[in-house]
Amino acid sequence: MKCEYCGYEIPEGMLYCESCGREVRIVPDYNPLDDMLTEQIRGAINGEDDYIDYGSIRDTKSTRSSTGRNTGRGTNRDMGGVGRSTSRDMGGGVSRSTSRDMRNGVSRSTSRDMGGGVSRSTSRDMRNGVSRSTSRDMGGGVSRNTGPRRGNVTENMSERDRKRRQAERKKAKRRKRTGCLLVLFLIIAAIAGGMVYLYMNSYQGIVSRGNKALKAGELNQAIAYFERGIRKDEAKKDAYVGLSKVYIAKKDLDWAESIFSEAIKKQPKNANIYQAYVEFYMDTEQKEKIPLLLEDVDGDVAERLAGYIVASPQFSLDDDEVYEDVQELSLTTEEGYRIYYTDDGTEATIRSKEYTEPIQLGEGVNEISALAVDDKGVPGLPVKKTYTVELPIVDAPAVSPSTGQYSSAVQIEIKVPEGYTAYYTTSGEEPSTASSKYIGPIDMPEGETLFKAILVNGKGRSSGVTTRNYVLETQ
Repeated sequence: MKCEYCGYEIPEGMLYCESCGREVRIVPDYNPLDDMLTEQIRGAINGEDDYIDYGSIRDTKSTRSSTGRNTGRGTNRDMGGVGRSTSRDMGGGVSRSTSRDMRNGVSRSTSRDMGGGVSRSTSRDMRNGVSRSTSRDMGGGVSRNTGPRRGNVTENMSERDRKRRQAERKKAKRRKRTGCLLVLFLIIAAIAGGMVYLYMNSYQGIVSRGNKALKAGELNQAIAYFERGIRKDEAKKDAYVGLSKVYIAKKDLDWAESIFSEAIKKQPKNANIYQAYVEFYMDTEQKEKIPLLLEDVDGDVAERLAGYIVASPQFSLDDDEVYEDVQELSLTTEEGYRIYYTDDGTEATIRSKEYTEPIQLGEGVNEISALAVDDKGVPGLPVKKTYTVELPIVDAPAVSPSTGQYSSAVQIEIKVPEGYTAYYTTSGEEPSTASSKYIGPIDMPEGETLFKAILVNGKGRSSGVTTRNYVLETQ
């Protein structure tokens, strides 16, 4: 350390300059801000509202300029333990006491000024110990105690203040975060509530509530929801489907079907409703009605429901031709499909005879009706065709004897081929199936007779007429 007056190098531990004899200034000049700072720190730690008398600080500073100076010096040095120094000034001068602790001990300094002078006490802790200084002024002077805070007390005070402020900042952040989260929660809740309200009053929400009511068996409430859904959007199918299920649950299939039939009357091009209608028939085992529903559809409806439109079976014979012999009729359809048919003039259904082999067409008129059924059990429209088979008719029947005059009794015979029946008259009228049936030779009547005969096959077709003129005179 150098002397601040003459610059002489002062050895360690000396309290005065050996060159000029002046006292070494160990304690820094008094600064009132030191006391203010100390009191503020102490108040912050203790939670007190400290009051600083700035007037006393000014008075103290002015007292330092008092004339006459009496200096008492005491020095105590302890390198490891406790250093304590006490000095008293009974007059009006100045008392100064200084102590140092160079290690981890405690330094304590006490000075008293019994007069009106200035008492000044300074202590230092150069390491981690505690510095404590007390001064009293028994008179009217000013007592000042100043010591640099470099030990644990100052550090602890600063650490506590730092932690307290840090805790307050964290608490403020938590409050702010909590407030933000609460606001965010309220916003989300409001948005969610609005979305729920919008959904519950949307078409899908109404239909969903209708389905829940249907599942719970609350059929009237379900009807109200589904009808409300139809009013909200007539083009969508879900409400129609739900409403039909309600009437299915009530065992009223006709009313359930009318829901769809009325809808397509209003919206004949709505493929969605057609599809729901077809699914209704599928679910209620009324598949035979599907081809009638889809008979005249086209456009988007036909494209959407192509899987339910079944083509009719193909017939191997042309029904415009008249056949002169027995025919064999074959029916074909797509692979995996089945064919059902009738041959008695009635319309074919899925309950008719299943086609397994060619159909034999006999003589006469043959009416064949047939339909195909796909692998889902959906039938197509029935197709009906009429075939005519006319077998060739034999010539007029052979009748014997031939025309002539006879003098003795003679029998008339008609040659009847297999499969035919002969009919005749003896009065000259045209024979028919209502005439006398030939069952064997006939005695020729007396006198003149005009005999006519025909052949009729099993289908009622008649041959030509054979005419004979007989004259029988036995006398």
